[in-house]
Amino acid sequence: REELPSLQRPRYGSIVDDERLSAEEMDERRRQNIAYEYLCHLEEAKRWMEVCLVEELPPTTELEEGLRNGVYLAKLAKFFAPKMVSEKKIYDVEQTRYKKSGLHFRHTDNTVQWLRAMESIGLPKIFYPETTDVYDRKNIPRMIYCIHALSLYLFKLGIAPQIQDLLGKVDFTEEEISNMRKELEKYGIQMPSFSKIGGILANELSVDEAALHAAVIAINEAVEKGVAEQTIVTLRNPNAVLTLVDDNLAPEYQKELWDAKKKKEENARLKNSCISEEERDAYEELLTQAEIQGNINKVNRQAAVDHINAVIPEGDPENTLLALKKPEAQLPAVYPFAAAMYQNELFNLQKQNAMNYLAHEELLIAVEMLSAVALLNQALESNDLVSVQNQLRSPTIGLNNLDKAYVERYANTLLSVKLEVLSQGQDNLSWNEIQNCIDMVNAQIQEENDRVVAVGYINEAIDEGNPLRTLETLLLPTANISDVDPAHAQHYQDVLYRAKSQKLGDSESVSKVLWLDEIQQAVDEANVDEDRAKQWVTLVVDVNQCLEGKKSSDILSVLKSSTSNANDIIPECADKYYDALVKAKELKSERVSSEGSWLKLNLNEKYDYCYNIDSKEGSWVIPESCLYKESWLTGKEIEDIIEEVTVGYIRENIWSASEEMLLRFQATSSGPILRDEFEARKSFLHEQEENVVKIQAFWKGCKQRKVYMHRRQTFIDNTDSIVKIQSWFRMATARKSYLSRLQYFRDHNNEIVKIQSLLRANKARDDYKTLVGSENPPLTVIRKFVYLLDQSDLDFQEELEVARLREEVVTKIRANQQLEKDLNLMDIKIGLLVKNRITLEDVISHSKKLNKKKGGEMEILNNTDNQGIKSLSKERRKTLETYQQLFYLLQTNPLYLAKLIFQMPQNKSTKFMDTVIFTLYNYASNQREEYLLLKLFKTALEEEIKSKVDQVQDIVTGNPTVIKMVVSFNRGARGQNTLRQLLAAVVKEIIEDKSLIINTNPVEVYKAWVNQLETQTGEASKLPYDVTTEQALTYPEVKNKLEASIENLRRVTDKVLNSIISSLDLLPYGLRYIAKVLKNSIHEKFPDATEDELLKIVGNLLYYRYMNPAIVAPDGFDIIDMTAGGQINSDQRRNLGSVAKVLQHAASNKLFEGENEHLSSMNNYLSETYQEFRKYFKEACNVPEPEEKFNMDKYTDLVTVSKPVIYISIEEIISTHSLLLEHQDAIAPEKNDLLSELLGSLGEVPTVESFLGEGAVDPNDPNKANTLSQLSKTEISLVLASKYDIEDGEAIDSRSLMIKTKKLIIDVIRNQPGNTLTEILETPATAQQEADHATDMVSRAMIDSRTPEEMKHSQSMIEDAQLPLEQKKRKIQRNLRTLEQTGHVSSKNKYQDILNEIAKDIRNQRIYRKLRKAELAKLQQTLNALNKKAAFYEEQINYYDTYIKTCLDNLKRKNTRRSIKLDGKGEPKGTKRAKPVKYTAAKLHEKGVLLDIDDLQTNQFKNVTFDIIATEDVGIFDVRSKFLGVEMEKVQLNIQDLLQMQYEGVAVMKMFDKVKVNVNLLIYLLNKKFYGK
Repeated sequence: REELPSLQRPRYGSIVDDERLSAEEMDERRRQNIAYEYLCHLEEAKRWMEVCLVEELPPTTELEEGLRNGVYLAKLAKFFAPKMVSEKKIYDVEQTRYKKSGLHFRHTDNTVQWLRAMESIGLPKIFYPETTDVYDRKNIPRMIYCIHALSLYLFKLGIAPQIQDLLGKVDFTEEEISNMRKELEKYGIQMPSFSKIGGILANELSVDEAALHAAVIAINEAVEKGVAEQTIVTLRNPNAVLTLVDDNLAPEYQKELWDAKKKKEENARLKNSCISEEERDAYEELLTQAEIQGNINKVNRQAAVDHINAVIPEGDPENTLLALKKPEAQLPAVYPFAAAMYQNELFNLQKQNAMNYLAHEELLIAVEMLSAVALLNQALESNDLVSVQNQLRSPTIGLNNLDKAYVERYANTLLSVKLEVLSQGQDNLSWNEIQNCIDMVNAQIQEENDRVVAVGYINEAIDEGNPLRTLETLLLPTANISDVDPAHAQHYQDVLYRAKSQKLGDSESVSKVLWLDEIQQAVDEANVDEDRAKQWVTLVVDVNQCLEGKKSSDILSVLKSSTSNANDIIPECADKYYDALVKAKELKSERVSSEGSWLKLNLNEKYDYCYNIDSKEGSWVIPESCLYKESWLTGKEIEDIIEEVTVGYIRENIWSASEEMLLRFQATSSGPILRDEFEARKSFLHEQEENVVKIQAFWKGCKQRKVYMHRRQTFIDNTDSIVKIQSWFRMATARKSYLSRLQYFRDHNNEIVKIQSLLRANKARDDYKTLVGSENPPLTVIRKFVYLLDQSDLDFQEELEVARLREEVVTKIRANQQLEKDLNLMDIKIGLLVKNRITLEDVISHSKKLNKKKGGEMEILNNTDNQGIKSLSKERRKTLETYQQLFYLLQTNPLYLAKLIFQMPQNKSTKFMDTVIFTLYNYASNQREEYLLLKLFKTALEEEIKSKVDQVQDIVTGNPTVIKMVVSFNRGARGQNTLRQLLAAVVKEIIEDKSLIINTNPVEVYKAWVNQLETQTGEASKLPYDVTTEQALTYPEVKNKLEASIENLRRVTDKVLNSIISSLDLLPYGLRYIAKVLKNSIHEKFPDATEDELLKIVGNLLYYRYMNPAIVAPDGFDIIDMTAGGQINSDQRRNLGSVAKVLQHAASNKLFEGENEHLSSMNNYLSETYQEFRKYFKEACNVPEPEEKFNMDKYTDLVTVSKPVIYISIEEIISTHSLLLEHQDAIAPEKNDLLSELLGSLGEVPTVESFLGEGAVDPNDPNKANTLSQLSKTEISLVLASKYDIEDGEAIDSRSLMIKTKKLIIDVIRNQPGNTLTEILETPATAQQEADHATDMVSRAMIDSRTPEEMKHSQSMIEDAQLPLEQKKRKIQRNLRTLEQTGHVSSKNKYQDILNEIAKDIRNQRIYRKLRKAELAKLQQTLNALNKKAAFYEEQINYYDTYIKTCLDNLKRKNTRRSIKLDGKGEPKGTKRAKPVKYTAAKLHEKGVLLDIDDLQTNQFKNVTFDIIATEDVGIFDVRSKFLGVEMEKVQLNIQDLLQMQYEGVAVMKMFDKVKVNVNLLIYLLNKKFYGK
């Protein structure tokens, strides 16, 4: 204890003494130490507040006084509680009031705001001072104590940095410490215990804060243990309220906290050696939460700095910016828009550093400056001058030599520099560029200051009156005066002195000195004076010398080169100039007796200038003794003379001058004045215009009258001569005009022809428009166009070609249909062959039949009896003609066939339609047949809807016969190409897309997924294999695959839909027309049906029935080309089916529900697609009627050249005849009906033999039945004709009479012109007209001789054509009277009705030719498609032949029990037949072949035996049954029948009407026992 005092050593400031002290000295030292400690705490508070406020505070010794007004305290409050305190609320914020008059009572408001702000953040009130403690300085240490507590509290909250511990680190003088000690003693203040702030804060904490205290103790203990992992756990304790703790920095935290704790323990040990235990603070040796947080921040800061140094070399501005923004780095705010600048500048700084490492202090300064530069650049970009000035004033930017007095000028200069660098592509100004700009402005300011000094020097020199001194100052570099010529020093002095004198005499002038701009102006004025003096000297000398030398030719060039305005010199006045100048000089010389060599000029009436013509020197100072050259003209005199001459010339010529001359006059110096005089004179004349006109008129009249009287007298004296001259001249003029016109026509002969052609064409065009557009075209117009009704050779050739192509198309369609049926049967037989080899013979037999048809038989079918009626016997001709009339009636009157269709059963009607009806209309191979077939469809459809449809939905749910007919026809040969164009491309794309998989069945998707899992893993899946739809949808994988399929489905469906909707014009007209008829008929029967319901029915026809099957099975409808043996796989088929299903739902506006609930996500898509379909269906029904489309009417057949022909087999004729007789009562109940009449004429239905006639078949032919069957399929051509057509000796009806009359009228009007038909008929024909008519008829007869037989007119028409012209006219008159009685024509309008009919025929002839050409192209296109289809079928036949040959080759290689001969005649003689097979019923029952025997118990089966014996015929077996050895019955089995049953799915059959056997096992037994299979 005695040594204790020796351990205590002074630690603070300058008070250091190792000597032993007395009690008084120790007490003195203690008081000194307290004062020192307090000064240290003041310094700590000062530095902490400066950091927070970013503002410099008063020195430490003056701090207490500086805080009394509360301004700094209020600013501190604004820092940590900005919502409580704003700058506006701080009283005397700039302290101007305080500095001027000291404290004011309102300064206490600042202290109160500080106290309230601390209260708002929760600082315990135990630390608060009173307001009087601050304002009245009652207890300033209490305020400092509160600031320390506040700093610790704010640091804990993370709002402010930690206050520094400066105890022992700051030096104060003895005087400063003593003064503070005295101050403390004066007020008798007890010093607060600063060291206990942490403990007091802990005691004042709430429950949560108590937990904080416990957490801090735990951290100290963990630090003491030295285990980093435990320390980091305690630091992570949420009660410790520590932030930014990084687990990766645990070792660094441990080390830093350990060092800090040891240092604090050492300080506490030294400090507390003389302090009692009670006075000690709990936290004197423990680290406080704030200290812990501070050390964590220190470690984090170092790590952040390391990270920044690592990121900068990478060169990524974004990464660098993120590193700088980390709060751990404790750097000032950075701005993203300046990321590139931070990167570049910091990278350069790092490179300049020797260690390539920037410490925190360097980064702090650099980032602070760069951020200030960034803000300055931002202010410059926004052109905010005030903001730029504020940024420049900020100390953080660190600019050198910045004078705040010139900050506005700096800002303006920086704005201009910024704009310049932006134009060069640079975004920001760097710090160096900003500093350079500041330096540049400073240099400019310095230069301006230097120039002000130079101005002072110049003004002093001017006042001195010394020209050389003035010149010297003007040449000073700082003055920057330009164009100073030392030779003009005297004149500079004079001008400057005069200018300054004027300024001094000006009472309004503020400044009494000349400034730079005024000095420069004076210098420039002096230079101009010098130039003018030189110009004056040149003028005077040159002109006078020219005059003395009498060089008149040079005067113009001299004047132009010497005068100031060359435009004043007018070249036309050169002589006048010279004469005037010579005269003036002579007058002046006369008055001069003696003269010198000097010339004098008074410039501007201010300055005198002298020039010596001998020495050629000039001076602004007049010599003391000089004689002037009096005889010379002065410059003023020369200029006056020139002006006088010029003005006189201008006045003389201005009224008659050209525009160019006026411009030259205007350019002269006197020009404007003379111009004004001219305008004034002109104005006067305008005002006196009336008088001027009178004067001019009087004068002109006088002159003209005089001339006229003289001329008249001359004519009177020479009258005879004048008459001769006039007559000769008129003759010459007329002749010249005629010859010129004639030559013009010859030169333009081609153009004249063209004009005439154009006029004729226009006339013909107008006539044709009249023919086409006029309701009653005149006869004169019709007569011009009757030649269009003539039939040329080309018409006949085209008609024959159309007829030939129709025949070929119909024949090819029928042949292809037969081939298709045989190929389908071949498919079945080959399928059966795969199951049973014995059927190979039948397959070969059918194959031979196919090849036979493909070869010769088809040719026979195509060529047999195709020559029409003439090839048959005469006895049958009448019958065939009746059949022709019958089929014409059926073809043109659709009601008969429509009724017939609905009288037959559906299976018969379908076959009847496929054969007879389509044959009757030649498969609509031309316009006429298509028109008539559509009329049949329309009539039949309306009949079906009327009689068989009870509800709207029956059309959709049922299978209407007519709809089926329409769809079948339009998908046939004619409509197939349309389907290909509609769907081929998109269907092919779907099929060829190997990656496309659409499966919307959740169960199938689930199973595929399970199989995939098992394939990938090689192990059996634990998932169930059989699941329901709901169970499958519970698996996410299934849902994902399903969603992918739905997305693919939507995408592919869009393509198909777009293809359909964009190809509306490709849809067959017939199909669209039937859709229109269907819609209208349904609406007529069900008027309440909505538009949506009607359009759904249209959609059912157009999409579901017509397009949908082609999408599902494109190979079955020839939508795509398939090679023989090629087929669509199951995935492709499913893809197409899915698309078809979605489109089907969309077309019927049916959403996915119930079983398809998993597809409900497509319902919105379905609704949208339905709206597209709805527009499509509605537009599809918008088609014209067939009459308009095909230009058909009731007279069409009567005016066409060729008659309709159909190609039909004898069997079909007989079948149709039979059906008509069978249903005659239903379709033609009236006896006088045309159909009944024709059927009566035909009589009973003939047989094939009776139809062909006797001798057609040899009665002794053993194959008579086969021959007749073959002949029944023979096609014949029927040339259809109406029974009531014009024929020899028959009565003619009104229609045929109309036609005959029209032909006669055409013949007449060709040769005899007239305005009306009545006029022509009443006017006799001339002999020439008769001769012309006879010639025309001979030509027609020659044409008719070349006309094919089927295209010739009737005999009566031919005879009428041979009549003479007058007889034809009489016959026309008779016919017209007859037609007038029937109401067809009227004499009142001069028979205009029949002329209108002829005009219509002319118009239709053109349309008919156009349609015929289109039909030719269409038939050719159809035939090409049919040939391609036939080629495909032939390819399939070849494929099947190859397959059968392969089977035969394989069969020969095997050691079979039987062989099959290729000629199909069975086994050769001597071949051993297979032995019979015997089984008991019990044995067969045991094998499963026999299932049951009616009325016989199973135990009796052993008594029944069956013998199976192979017959000589291949595939035929006899089966005999025996009961107890007694033969009971015998049946014959055909292996083909068994295979057909197996194919059709029949599993059980009966033998002997009581024995039930299994078909599959019976076939197996026969194969095994008889064929070794």
